[in-house]
Amino acid sequence: MKYVIFIPDGASDYPLDELDGKTPLMAANTPNIDKLAKGGFGGFTNNVPEQYTSGSDVANMSIFGFNPADYYTGRGPLEAGSEGIPTTPKDVIFRCNTIFCENDAMDDFNAGHISTDEADDLLKGLNEYFTEKYPGFKGKFHTGVSYRHLFIYSCDSEEDAEVLSSIKTIAPHDIVGEKLADNLFGDCELAQEIQNIMFESREYLKDAEVNKKREVPANMVWLWSQGVKPSLPNFEETYGITASVITGVDLLKGIGNFAGMNIVNVPEATGYFDTDYKQKGEYGIEALKETDLLLIHIEAPDEAGHAHNTEEKVKAIERIDEFIVGPIIESLEGSDFRAAILPDHPTPVDVGTHTRDDVPLVIYDSAREGDECESFDEEGVKKGSLEFRKGHFLVQRLIDGDY
Repeated sequence: MKYVIFIPDGASDYPLDELDGKTPLMAANTPNIDKLAKGGFGGFTNNVPEQYTSGSDVANMSIFGFNPADYYTGRGPLEAGSEGIPTTPKDVIFRCNTIFCENDAMDDFNAGHISTDEADDLLKGLNEYFTEKYPGFKGKFHTGVSYRHLFIYSCDSEEDAEVLSSIKTIAPHDIVGEKLADNLFGDCELAQEIQNIMFESREYLKDAEVNKKREVPANMVWLWSQGVKPSLPNFEETYGITASVITGVDLLKGIGNFAGMNIVNVPEATGYFDTDYKQKGEYGIEALKETDLLLIHIEAPDEAGHAHNTEEKVKAIERIDEFIVGPIIESLEGSDFRAAILPDHPTPVDVGTHTRDDVPLVIYDSAREGDECESFDEEGVKKGSLEFRKGHFLVQRLIDGDY
């Protein structure tokens, strides 16, 4: 038996006037996905426990089969897992965005989608700046992909690390247009230290050569979603099957690494509109020859939602259908397999960030007839028969055929 979970990040949405009252999922031409829906079982799920902010970190940990309430320690630590960065229990790992701020407000949370090479130059410069100015500086910046990076702060004790990990920080994509001063972390000494590092980064970045050449300069870093290294159980030992992950996002690679999954690196997977959908589909077909379960994640619909770009969101969904879902399902025809497709969370175009709404879910079983589900979208799954269950039960539901 083979299993596939397709994750079109942020694909679900609200009805839009520009789409004649349809959502992007409803408006997109998706014959392959809808074939799964019409032959499968439809319903809704939710991947974000109530105590957490709606984000890809928590939501995808659920889809990967792990209850965030038991294992989640922050987004930064998960991304560190993709890089293999060694840490200790005293090290607090932050997600670090290179941002553009103007008039002391969050103007662009990704600095015009800065390139990895440009960001690497800036972060190396920041490390030199802080270590030269402050001998014994406790932090270090680590380059990730595009605007998504890490900052690791080494506390004096595990107790301090616990305090720093518990401080509430705010995702930059949630505060675009808002004043930075209205979204700071608190008054304790450790919080002040992190805030000072963020604001002092502007002193170096404002004169950096890279930024002089950019239309949207990365003139500040924003630190958020921090925590210490998590301890996830091994996926194969937990579920009795092997699993592979395909994604262009370090966060999901980190979850997979911590759980002992196989990470399939696709050379042209960018985590943006220009990702190579065809190549991801081809790598997915090959991965399924060697593994029981494939989790294949596509970030582009989420990026389109953040950018308020309806056209790109519809295009991304259609490309997922044509180049990923269609070829992978075709490669499995004639064999026993089960497939699921669901967003991790909604990223509505009009809102520009994640919401907590339930997301549509379709489960297809090659050996069973489906229900009355008509299509994979916010309306089409309403006629389905899937019982609502939290997202972290999905893997076990697929294995058990419990739907």
